[in-house]
Amino acid sequence: MAVFIYKALGKDGAISHGEITAADRSDAIRVLGKRGLQPVNLKASSSASSEKKKKAKPEAKDARNKSVAQPAPKSKKEAARNASGLLKLKRAEVVLFTEELSEMLGAGLQLEPALKSMENREELGSLKDVSREVRQRVRDGGSFSQALRKVSDSFGPLYCSLAAAGEASGALDTILKRQAHYLKTLQELQSKVTLALIYPAFLMVAGVGVGVIFVTKLIPQLTDLISSTPGGEIPFAARILIGASDFFEQWWLVLLLIILGGALVFKAWKDAESNRLTWDKTKLKLPLMGAVIESRFYVQFLETLSNLVGNGLPLLRALELSRDATQNLYIRSHMDKVIEMVGDGRSFSRSLISTGIFPPLLIDMVSVGEKTGKIDQSLRRAATRYDTELGNSLARVMQLIMPVMLIIMALLIGTMLFLMFTVILQTVQNLGGR
Repeated sequence: MAVFIYKALGKDGAISHGEITAADRSDAIRVLGKRGLQPVNLKASSSASSEKKKKAKPEAKDARNKSVAQPAPKSKKEAARNASGLLKLKRAEVVLFTEELSEMLGAGLQLEPALKSMENREELGSLKDVSREVRQRVRDGGSFSQALRKVSDSFGPLYCSLAAAGEASGALDTILKRQAHYLKTLQELQSKVTLALIYPAFLMVAGVGVGVIFVTKLIPQLTDLISSTPGGEIPFAARILIGASDFFEQWWLVLLLIILGGALVFKAWKDAESNRLTWDKTKLKLPLMGAVIESRFYVQFLETLSNLVGNGLPLLRALELSRDATQNLYIRSHMDKVIEMVGDGRSFSRSLISTGIFPPLLIDMVSVGEKTGKIDQSLRRAATRYDTELGNSLARVMQLIMPVMLIIMALLIGTMLFLMFTVILQTVQNLGGR
């Protein structure tokens, strides 16, 4: 039997420390699980470790030889990895992993047994590899959020930050459930946008094809006919189309390089660390999408904060974890001010007012929660309100995509057709008058 020193997270979110006697590390984890504790850090005591090393020293060489001779078994279908050796997952796989894990945690399973159960399920495919590697890192004493970062970059910094907040509050299942809902919303939005753009894209391709045929075949034949007629004059609309055709034929490569170069320069500018704050501020002012980004932040901020406060974390620590889960640097800078003011003793609602970016409705609900002593419930009600507003904003974006695209296509194709038919009519009139 060995003595292990542990740091564990209880069901109520409280952190506990202590010692436990067990046969080995796996046995220690099982004992802690029976007590309702999720180990955050587990290591053998110094005396037990030194004694174990002495006993294991004669067998160390044989163990190393065995590890070389018998490599670890691999799964039948090895998951794809990127250049850094991290597992690559599709968004649908991330959603499935999040949903499955949140349901198991919500049913009462501890994190390590839940990951073990997912690891044994054949239908999960490459998610088995993710579950296995994450479970191994968690068993070795690492946190779930850090394990996600080291296993796959498909989860992203926002996902990992929210997972860290869930671990700290003991509401990991709730936060993962909300994250699954968010990812599914994004997935559905992308599908709707793709479907909404199919018809305008078809119109664009058809219009461009018709325009190319007119400009390259019909218009040159008509202009040749007019030029061969004594006193014939090429119509002004025809000169515009031919001039545009000659310009694009001569300079299309230069124009393409300018567009690609501009896109690369813009990407390099917005990805630069010194410009991220400016770009994040600009995104909030974009038509339609700015409202969606703001509403999404309010929902995420309010839900995360309500879960943390509702599970017993102090408000200041809950604000710090919510700030870490915010990816927009402009909003994050204002949250730093809120945290500083709350740390200095000012009320939460007054700190929000001083930033100038939070809406009055949110501040009023926070103020009511402070007065009644039920701030977590007020935050949750505000999150529900802004979740509805987020859905309405997304619906407005979807409803406007089709009309806007049709108007743009109608203007482009209509202008081209007007010029082409004008050429045809003027040509017929010129020929009829001869």
